Amino acid sequence: MATVTDTPIRIGVIGCAEIARTVSRAIDLAPNATIAAVASRSLEKAKTFATANGYKQSVKIHCSYESILEDPEVDALYIPLPTSLHVEWAVRAAESGKHILLEKPVAMNVAEFDKIVATCEKNGVQITDGTMWAHHPRTAKLKEFLFDSDRFGQLKNVHSSFSLAGDEDFLNNDIRVKPNLDGLGALGDLGWYAIRAALFANNFELPKIVAASPGTVLNESGVILSCAGKTDELQPYTFLANVAMEIAAVGTKGTLCVQDFVIPFEETQASFTTCTKAPFMNPWVNRPSEHTVKTEIPQEACMVREFARLVGEIKNKGAEPDGFWPNISRKTQLVVDAIKESVDKNCEQISLSGR
Repeated sequence: MATVTDTPIRIGVIGCAEIARTVSRAIDLAPNATIAAVASRSLEKAKTFATANGYKQSVKIHCSYESILEDPEVDALYIPLPTSLHVEWAVRAAESGKHILLEKPVAMNVAEFDKIVATCEKNGVQITDGTMWAHHPRTAKLKEFLFDSDRFGQLKNVHSSFSLAGDEDFLNNDIRVKPNLDGLGALGDLGWYAIRAALFANNFELPKIVAASPGTVLNESGVILSCAGKTDELQPYTFLANVAMEIAAVGTKGTLCVQDFVIPFEETQASFTTCTKAPFMNPWVNRPSEHTVKTEIPQEACMVREFARLVGEIKNKGAEPDGFWPNISRKTQLVVDAIKESVDKNCEQISLSGR
């Protein structure tokens, strides 16, 4: 947690994507971060974005991505560019000594992400992906329950899903359906969250075998609009169904359910239910109980706060970058890659051994 004596980490925003609006607000709300600059390939677009999002007059406006990389008054960059551009601009950011908050999916494939991470390690910069729900205080409480051997026991299966119904304009024009921009489609966008949830429940142990379920829907350009991956259980991710963002984890002694794990119903609090030690002949003798976790700032601001804390430790105290975050990003990308490979191979099982 930042103190009044801390110098806020100066974050630049590279690109004016819609998600950058949410993260811009998060940077404002985080107690240890501030927006220092914004860059677009169009000066007018950058100015319009800054005005629309209430940026202070002191925020620098850059008319190129190269310019913001050279800005000595920027400590870190938030990169919400299309996934196909991540490897180029994240590598260039790391080479410029900028710490990186990178939107998900982190790359088009794990080879690209490995190149990004290698450059970050070489230059001593922190990299963290933009999976916001991982930083909500509720997530820490989920972990407490999942790894409580008395209440939850041993994990037997986990089901996670994320779906949103895209309208005609989205399905035809959004960057997430364009092969040259975000070519992983629903798998990379929505699937990232559900895959991360399944890994989280398994303490980030990779599954041995991954496969796509039959029924994948592609658009005319070959981008995935709807698919499902199978690790322990079916995990659907689709632009073609009504909203759902659920985790259901079942252990030998307990069950955990979350209805809104990606975007909580409310900014200031989030809930989950647990059921423990239900006897075989009377399973509802212990009814599910609801637990509510409050937060002073929304989860995206919690994410920025943690990222800025890590950057501050490196900048001010000479700490090493925290390898936990790129490690779980890589594992998530590995599963995304394997499901994509399975889709391309008619739902063939893909082994993750040795990857």
